[in-house]
Formats: sequence, structure tokens, C-alpha cells
Amino acid sequence: MIINEDSTNQGHISEEQLFSQISAAAFASDQKGQFPHFEFDLLRASGLLTTTLPGQNLSLDLPNTPGLLQLLKRVGRASLPVGRIYEGHINALLLISLYANAHQAQRWYEDAHTHLFGVWNTQDLDGLEIQDLGCKRYRLSGSKTFCSGASWIGRPLVTGKLISSDKSGWQMCIIPTEKLEPILADSSFWNPLGMQASVSFRMNFTGIEIDEEDLLGSPDDYYRQPHFGAGALRFAAVQLGGAEAILEETHRFLNDAKRTEDPFQQFRVAEISCLTETGNLWINQAAKHYDQWLHMPGETEKLLAYANMVRTKIEDICLRSMQLAERSVGSRGLMRPGVLERMHRDLTTYLRQPATDAVQASVGKYVLNQINTNGLWI
Repeated sequence: MIINEDSTNQGHISEEQLFSQISAAAFASDQKGQFPHFEFDLLRASGLLTTTLPGQNLSLDLPNTPGLLQLLKRVGRASLPVGRIYEGHINALLLISLYANAHQAQRWYEDAHTHLFGVWNTQDLDGLEIQDLGCKRYRLSGSKTFCSGASWIGRPLVTGKLISSDKSGWQMCIIPTEKLEPILADSSFWNPLGMQASVSFRMNFTGIEIDEEDLLGSPDDYYRQPHFGAGALRFAAVQLGGAEAILEETHRFLNDAKRTEDPFQQFRVAEISCLTETGNLWINQAAKHYDQWLHMPGETEKLLAYANMVRTKIEDICLRSMQLAERSVGSRGLMRPGVLERMHRDLTTYLRQPATDAVQASVGKYVLNQINTNGLWI
């Protein structure tokens, strides 16, 4: 059970109904500038926007990573754009749990019941700066790109270069949007192949002023390991959900076309099934390692290497699954407005994460730096 018991007791829909409705709404949300309002209304009503808060089913202060990654996978299976925005919300709540003081945490946890959070770190050419004005006030200038959720995120966590006389570095802040002038959104930036509904616009923060209580943590906390690098496990889980959705839709297409007795189709479906189950084994094992190694001295490099292996293999699994599905359904199955056509566009776009070659090379570097390869991941 991943839906909060309180929500279930109030008569809300089951998990299966929830994800079925999110999946059914994906076509309508696949429009330029269209935020998936209905889908997030469902997630909020089901308690999944607050399920990682203290005392909830997947509380971040407990070893709940297996359940969290399975939840992210299921959201991604229903809709990759929704999964992308939801993962950002969960990431922001994790950073709050790690770096907020008690007063901040209470305030932001209360906000999570009514506001979506997101994490926007990618700098535009005029990258974000946070200028210390004195008297515990700060002024922002510059822009971020790939801001998933855009103006629909009520509590964006943004990062920028802190300019102050007594401290410097990469500073996080959480912006209380309804108390400030609107952040300028540039939708023209977002013309992707897929993931339209993630509305990952360019956002200009120039002129926005915030209080010191809106700063999260100390400079450079955002990149503190292993939390930063191991965060790849979360988006890899969402991506794997996309591969599972492609398997399910390929299965449906072949049954509708009465082509299930074709041995070549059976071969392809078998391979996609092996691939997605392999992905589940990676995700589940990584979740166990994360909870085991996170607080063990000297295990940070091992955890990061394992997370990078998972990220690399999930990308391979998704790419190969799409290729096999394309061969199975042919051109007819990839016509618009077909479900597989949208799924392929979304997953192709979402797989384009930064520094994929460097990530894989880092795994090799870690292995080669060990005395031998016996029991590397024990």
C-alpha cells in the first residue's frame, strides 16, 4: 500500500484506479503549455504529495527507498511527464528533510499539502545569482531552464551563485510564489520531441526578493554526496515505468491485432519482458543498497558507483525496449494519436539526461581503483 491510509479511509480511489485515470488523461495533457492539473489533483487527493513526510507511509526519515522507487516507477508508468514533475516534488522534500532547520521544515511540510514543489538547478546563459542585500534580504537575478512544472510549481527550490560579503557558494532557496511578483515564464523555450506536459519552461527570476528564512541549508549543500549523485535512482525508476508502459501497450496492440501466435512477436515480447524485469531487479537492489550504505562511513563512493550503474543500465533497457516494441507494432502502431507514439516520444526525451558517458566511465574508474573485483557490491 502506497496511498496514505487516511486518504483511503476517506473514500478515495484505489491505487489501480488512480494510476489508470492518470494514464487515461495523458493524451489530453500532451499539448503545448498544458499542465497536467487533473493528474495532480488525483495525486493530492490520494495523499501522494505528502507520503514522504514524517509519520507517513514513505517517510524520508526511515529506510523506505524500495517503496519510494516503486511508487515513482508506477507514476512514470502511468505518465512520464507527471512522473518527472512528481520526482521533482519528492526531491525537494528530501532536500528539506536533509538541510532545513526545524522551523523551516514545519513550514514547508505544511505547504506540501497545498503546493507543488520542484527543483530547478539548470542555469541559462544568464545564470541565477542570489545577492545579499543585508538586513536578511536577498535579491535574485538571472534565469533557469528545464524548469519542470513552470508557473504551476508553488514552491520552486532553485539554486544559484550566492554573492555575499561573509559567505559564497551554490545556494538553495525555496520561493513562496504567492507572496512575490510573478516569476517570468518563457514557454517558447520548451519545444521538445516529447514530455510536453512537463512544461519545462525557462524561468526568469530577475528582481525577485526573498528573506533569509527562504534560504535552504548552507552554500554547496545541494551537491553534497551521496544524496546528489544517488538521486539518479529516482529518475531511473520513473524511466523504467515508461519501459513497462511500452511493454503493456505492445501486449495490448498485439492482442487486438490477433498476432500473439507469431513466434517472432513472442520472441520480441519475451525480450522486452526480460529487460523490464532486469530493470526491476536493478532498482530493487539499488534501493536496498541505498538504505544500507547511506550512513555507513566510507561507502559513499560505492553507493555513487552503484547508482551510476543503475542509471546506465536503465537507459539501455529503455532504449532496447523501445526498439523491440517498434519492430513489433510497425508503422501502424506508431501513428498519432496512438498511445505508443506518445510513449516513445516521452521516453526518448526523458532519457536525455546529462553526462551519460562520464557517468558510465565513473563506474569503471571506481572498479579499477579497487584492489580486486571480489565482492564489489556486498
